[in-house]
Amino acid sequence: MAIAVYFHPAKMNAEQYDEVQRRLDAAGSGRPKGRVHHSCFGTGDSLMVYDVWESQETFDTFGATLMPILESVALDPGTPDIMPVHRVIQ
Repeated sequence: MAIAVYFHPAKMNAEQYDEVQRRLDAAGSGRPKGRVHHSCFGTGDSLMVYDVWESQETFDTFGATLMPILESVALDPGTPDIMPVHRVIQ
């Protein structure tokens, strides 16, 4: 079952987000298997991330790469909201 994952950290800016993306690309996880959609939105220090994943398992696999990268840039993602997806329209 597909899931939606909404990250709303207390503080994240474009420079932090871009650095995480650079490190994910370097780790070969910039476009991870199982991610259906990714978006980053907001302004200033209030950026958020919304993803759709094929399953909890694909998200968990990605998390094994993502979490150490977030820690290395001192970015606390907070606790994401994870919800089942009823429908995805591409």
